[in-house]
Amino acid sequence: MVGELFAASEESHETSQLDALLHGQIELPLPTYFALGRRSLPGRVIEKLRADAGELCANLYALGRRTTIKTSEGIKIVALGGAFESEVLAEKTSLNEFAPVYTYDDVKILKGANNADILITADWPADVRTGSRTAFDDSAVPPPTQQGLAELSTWLKPRYHFSASSAFYEREPFFHAQEEDAEGYQITRFISLAPYGNTSKQKWIYAFSLDAKAAPPVAIPAGTTASPFSFTGKKRKAPTSDTAQTYSRYTNGDSQPRRGKKARMPPPTPQECFFCLSNPNIATHLITSIGDNAYITTAKGPLSKPESYPSLGFPGHMLIIPLEHSPTISGIKDAESRLATRAEMDKYRHALQDMVASRSASEPEKDKLGAVTWEISRGGGIHVHWQLMPVPANMIQKGLVEAAFKVEAENRQFPALHIDRDDDEEDVGDYFKATLWSQGEKEKVLTLHLDSSFRFDLQFGRIVLAKLMGLESRIDWRDCGQSEVEETKDAEAFKEAFKNFDFALEE
Repeated sequence: MVGELFAASEESHETSQLDALLHGQIELPLPTYFALGRRSLPGRVIEKLRADAGELCANLYALGRRTTIKTSEGIKIVALGGAFESEVLAEKTSLNEFAPVYTYDDVKILKGANNADILITADWPADVRTGSRTAFDDSAVPPPTQQGLAELSTWLKPRYHFSASSAFYEREPFFHAQEEDAEGYQITRFISLAPYGNTSKQKWIYAFSLDAKAAPPVAIPAGTTASPFSFTGKKRKAPTSDTAQTYSRYTNGDSQPRRGKKARMPPPTPQECFFCLSNPNIATHLITSIGDNAYITTAKGPLSKPESYPSLGFPGHMLIIPLEHSPTISGIKDAESRLATRAEMDKYRHALQDMVASRSASEPEKDKLGAVTWEISRGGGIHVHWQLMPVPANMIQKGLVEAAFKVEAENRQFPALHIDRDDDEEDVGDYFKATLWSQGEKEKVLTLHLDSSFRFDLQFGRIVLAKLMGLESRIDWRDCGQSEVEETKDAEAFKEAFKNFDFALEE
């Protein structure tokens, strides 16, 4: 169901009908999903949905504000309900799972679904009527249009895109630009339904069949137009196939194979990867900024604590993660995407460094902050990422951080760390890298090239900083667990501190 399932206010409902629905006295013969419109749901409806995990009554489910689901028949549905609101205004709004509001960050997150059979939105995508000969009822007011939804449709390439409006509108099908090595054309049908019971008797219901396994047509069907959208972004390529390692558990950003198995499990797909936005179980409350090629999150089980840095007011242990599912940055096969990803990850790193320095600028010299960023890049890994931790700037300036890495490497009989004064060149092969930064000084980069001559501990970077900072009890991220409420509180505190440094908000 699209549009407004309930009337404008709870008082306007027939009390008996609403009571019957909420008490399960109305029977639906088949599973039915309803999307959010632009109005708030009645209070009693929201309470019931929250209590029953989105189920209003038997066979009736709410899709929520931002949803990706797959039905038992294998149909993938992506829904974005509500009216568009800027991030600035949204900060003043409680964006719970049933709020009739979405932001451009929600659009970015849903791009992580990668594809969809059905896309449902309350607003229309911008320019959807461009190139169409189908007229919209002149007496009706078309819904608001949003460029973000045009981007989302181009990214997901849904077979059907449903919306709602004051009059029925069905655009000619349109095909999306073919990608390299694509087998067939991705066709989208955009359909906007009129309200139920409208006086002009325009179509409010639409019947269609959909085979989730059907291959796209190899030729453009008659009556199909080119895509009306002018989106210039690029869809991420399929994940590389050289991630032949079991991703057994999330260990604060590192992966480690299980021992003693006779056969390896296949590598996780983007829908299973802890760092891919297409994973429906990703911890979205930890995500704090999303760019064009990378995003940042607060760390799960952070090494530092909220009280570790009083000038920050939150742990400050952050992850910088590329959107593309690749075990290394150099493994991103498209050269343009590879360069853009590396550049944006560096941009996030510099913004984070500037933020921690600015927040601690008025503190005594011993409490001013620098940062250490570390990375493990391995062809047999899963999804490359960087971890960043604030550290006292004087520890970096006095050489204590560099010494800590050297001593730990020597104790473990690792090869000597290679030391550079900058990070202008991209490393190839497998390596561990730590970048040390403090305000006013040039970055120092410590690199350890990894090979089969020694066994490397994936927690090396965290172990070094834990010992240096007196946080040995927090070496294992699983010993640093927080409730979702605590995690959300830290993420929100970070976003407030970072908003003046977050270049993604300027887009």
